[in-house]
Amino acid sequence: MFATIVRTKKFVTWLLEQVLIGSVAVMVLVVLWGILTRFIFVSPSRWTEEVSTNLLIWVALLGAAVAFSRQEHLGLDYFVNKLDPAAQRLNVIIIQLASSLFAATAMVYGGYVLVAETLRAGQLTPVLGMKMGYVYLAVPLSGVFILLYAVERLMELFRGADPEGHEVLTNDGTEVKVP
Repeated sequence: MFATIVRTKKFVTWLLEQVLIGSVAVMVLVVLWGILTRFIFVSPSRWTEEVSTNLLIWVALLGAAVAFSRQEHLGLDYFVNKLDPAAQRLNVIIIQLASSLFAATAMVYGGYVLVAETLRAGQLTPVLGMKMGYVYLAVPLSGVFILLYAVERLMELFRGADPEGHEVLTNDGTEVKVP
């Protein structure tokens, strides 16, 4: 069962990475179009700044979830590595619990309230007239991913993974490599 969770996590992370790659590529093209229309055609495109800003919001938040899944988020590894293995493990558990609490309350719940209230208010983007709630939807969505990754990491730790999360011993004695 745990191997299925690991495979699912890898697939979801891969899928998010593909979405991010596509979003960054679109963002680059949109910004280039904005530059071309402003400086070459001398008729600035009005929508390029708004589209690129909205894409940047999505890329930043979903990118944070991918970074969290890879354990590449901001941390004080130097100090943690000075601790003994039991203290390192406890530290990782506390960090995962704190991350879960933040993701669940601030990002998922708070993001849901933000999206719901913005949609209810009918707030629109200035140029495209798109509902701002759809832009803000990146907050609860990335919060869900971070929460799922934190829970999966806690499961790894309770199954016997080292604090860095490189391998897990399953019930049948096989090792599952977890990045």
